[in-house]
Amino acid sequence: MSKEILLVVDAVSNEKGVDKGVIFEAIESALASATRKKHGGDIDVRVSIHRDTGEYEAFRRWRVVDDEDPEFESPERQILYSYAIQDHPEVQVGDCIETPIESVEFGRIAAQTAKQVIVQKVREAERAKVVEEFQDRVGDLLMGTVKRSERSGVFLDLGGNAEGFIPREEMIPRETVRPNDRLRGYLREVRAEQRGPQLFISRTAPEFLVELFKLEVPEVGQGLIEIMGAARDPGMRAKIAVRSHDPRLDPVGACVGMRGSRVQSVSNELAGERIDIILWDENPAQFVINAMSPAEVLSIVVDEDRASMDIAVSEEKLSQAIGRGGQNVRLASQLTGWELNVMSEQQAQEKTEQETAELQQLFMDSLDVDEEVAGILVQEGFSSIEEVAYVPTAEMLQIEEFDEEIVNELRGRARDALLTRAIASEEQFQGGEPAEDLLAMEGMDPELARQLAGQGICTMEDLAEQSVDDLVEQIRLDPEKAASLIMAARAPWFADQAKDA
Repeated sequence: MSKEILLVVDAVSNEKGVDKGVIFEAIESALASATRKKHGGDIDVRVSIHRDTGEYEAFRRWRVVDDEDPEFESPERQILYSYAIQDHPEVQVGDCIETPIESVEFGRIAAQTAKQVIVQKVREAERAKVVEEFQDRVGDLLMGTVKRSERSGVFLDLGGNAEGFIPREEMIPRETVRPNDRLRGYLREVRAEQRGPQLFISRTAPEFLVELFKLEVPEVGQGLIEIMGAARDPGMRAKIAVRSHDPRLDPVGACVGMRGSRVQSVSNELAGERIDIILWDENPAQFVINAMSPAEVLSIVVDEDRASMDIAVSEEKLSQAIGRGGQNVRLASQLTGWELNVMSEQQAQEKTEQETAELQQLFMDSLDVDEEVAGILVQEGFSSIEEVAYVPTAEMLQIEEFDEEIVNELRGRARDALLTRAIASEEQFQGGEPAEDLLAMEGMDPELARQLAGQGICTMEDLAEQSVDDLVEQIRLDPEKAASLIMAARAPWFADQAKDA
């Protein structure tokens, strides 16, 4: 029987490509299971197979537990420490002691327990092997053959017992696939699940587009061209930004290829997806202008605080700039990372005039200056009271219409306006104005109502939610007075309950 074990191990290991140690462990587990059944009872059995000779022996095991351990429940599998040390003086709590027992013949279980356990162990080993093989390949392109297509997605045979899954939402819309079709995909995630390792593949990820260009454009792999980002409307249109590290090399032309061969190869892989290749620029405004291609941008206004840009195009080019269903501007926004607002030249001019008028009015109201001075500030690029207050004096003195006296006066007024605004904000934070229902309460006077509002208690509802201790602590009110006011504020609650009853 020992030779038979070795033959089985060799055969299964060669057939499945699994390490022999895994097969030995599977057979040991099967023999242990059969031995337990032979001897009956809930015993713990360990079987050890000699890896060279195939000889094996079985042992019954008991785990040593502390005499006071409340988890001592199974005398067939556990033994108290006080008994264990009588025959095994060196044993410690938590160790196992073993006694040889008669094992079963390997041939008797070959078609039963051993087969099941071996198959299970081999399957687990294959799953672990697949996970180990693909764990470091996340982010790579994979090529596989379509095994089957279901409502949930498409299963790919990747070879070597590996199976990839493309969820339906990661498939290019309206793309038709048939069994035995060859498909590429981007390995997004490797997850070991109970039913086996799941290799989740995407054909809609922007990274898939990037990897395809790396495959088709050798200059990218050589580091001469760098892909800075990509945005996709899968199956419809995509934009990809590129830059060159060699001033003699045109990155856009290299990605397009001779007569468009390279970009056409990528487009064919993506079910005919149209691809705009954009020249990356370190200037965000210029990058956005490039990304809006093929639309021509007439003017652009950058708002760094909001990470947005207003883009003006001619009236006849407005629909092209926006794209069908907003596609062009949406992809450009995703590619550049800026929120883009596309408008006609006239709309842009009207918006600028409106913002200028609002800003001019702000300066007139906050700094108490006339329209001419406010207009000069707007014209010179000042956009907030803070800028007027803290821009260096020397910079403001460069304005032709201003002298030192005017500059100092404007800066002083701006700081006063900021201080007034801060005080108002603090007062608003601390509390508001008392509501009419609070002022009209029985036993309430205007001064007390203002004190309550100063603590954020502005309405009867706010007062009803307070406790006597809160009012005593916050505004040092007499406890009886506080209780009376709270009960009066809660009167509508009791009226509603009585009405419901």
